[in-house]
Amino acid sequence: MNGLRLVSLLSADVQEPSGPPDLAAAVASQLANRAHPAEVLVATPESSPPQASRRRRLWELPRVVFCPVLGTCVPIDRLRRLADKVLGQRALADDYELHCGAINACASRGELSERLQRELDTRHAAAIRNARALRSVEALAAYWREAIRGSEVGAALWVTLTHPCCDAALEEQVQRDIHMLQHQTGTGVRVDARRLQELVTENGVLTRELAAVQARVTRQMADKVATIERQQAELVRLRAQLVARDTRIACLREDLAVAEGSASAAQVRLDLGYRLEWQQQRLQSLAEALEGSQQQMQVLQRRLADAGQGCARVPETAVAGPTLDLQDKAVLCVGGRPASVPIYRQEIEVRGARFLHHDGGEEDSAARLEAHLDAADLVICQTGCISHNAYWRVKTHCKRTGKRCVFVDRPSATGLLRGLASESVDRTDLAD
Repeated sequence: MNGLRLVSLLSADVQEPSGPPDLAAAVASQLANRAHPAEVLVATPESSPPQASRRRRLWELPRVVFCPVLGTCVPIDRLRRLADKVLGQRALADDYELHCGAINACASRGELSERLQRELDTRHAAAIRNARALRSVEALAAYWREAIRGSEVGAALWVTLTHPCCDAALEEQVQRDIHMLQHQTGTGVRVDARRLQELVTENGVLTRELAAVQARVTRQMADKVATIERQQAELVRLRAQLVARDTRIACLREDLAVAEGSASAAQVRLDLGYRLEWQQQRLQSLAEALEGSQQQMQVLQRRLADAGQGCARVPETAVAGPTLDLQDKAVLCVGGRPASVPIYRQEIEVRGARFLHHDGGEEDSAARLEAHLDAADLVICQTGCISHNAYWRVKTHCKRTGKRCVFVDRPSATGLLRGLASESVDRTDLAD
């Protein structure tokens, strides 16, 4: 067709011709054979003028705009799939040859041009709907000028060229703008390629630095993990020490309680020891008093024998014997029952002495006992009604100062007189 030589481009198993094929012309011829017969006979290089009432179709556009329209508005892979569908087989031409064949096929209405028309309308449907509001060439030109400064240049190119208001002047301006834009795009691609290479190099450097940083962070993390493990081990050790300390404190508290119990028991034993010693002292005093009484009885018996009084019973007053000379003396009575104190006072005061009394630690203080002991000339100790502490204070004071101390085991007037008589007899025997 049109003097062009056809070449088979359908599949790899078809034998290629011996001469060098014009692949672009072959694609154009093969695609043109698929056009409608009537339209093929009337197709001319120049399209008819556009209708003012509708958008122009692809085959109605000037031939010079097919290249920018197909190159800008339709991706090459999509163009190849459309060509494969038209041919029924896979096209073996490269991208440039396929592009040139598609340009030739768009000069007339055919299967490929119709598929491209539907593809472009579908792909840019939103832009086509928005452009319906443009009612003049000036508005369409302003839309184009605004669109080429954005990113949707392909949609604006298709909408502007096919719009009913697009005239020859606007077509010329669109061709110029898209031509320069393609040059700028090629320059930008080269710049982008160079920049991409720089970015690749920079990315390699940053990748190595990132690897070094990651290695350093990994080491730091390992150090931190080791530090945390050491701190956790230290925490476990400290907790164990704390538990051991608490356990030791509990044991010490138990030992303290046992020691306090032992101390209480020891104090009880000590008090019992003091009481035992006091009882022993009391027994010794009683033994001495008994021995003195026996000696007094022997002396009285000898006197009675010498006086020839016979075997008559000795009166109680005689048994009691003479008492101490208490005239103008201070007599301290320590202990005794409250009912016996007035009797003691009467027996002492009738003999011209001054009577002093201390309860032996029941209510009176120890300091008061010391004051009474210092002021007394004679001390009467009620051994049966006195505390251990008061007993030892009286005994120690009398031993240290040499004061007389009469021990009375029974709290009664007879016991008091017997004790005073015993003390008097002992002094008389010593004088003899």
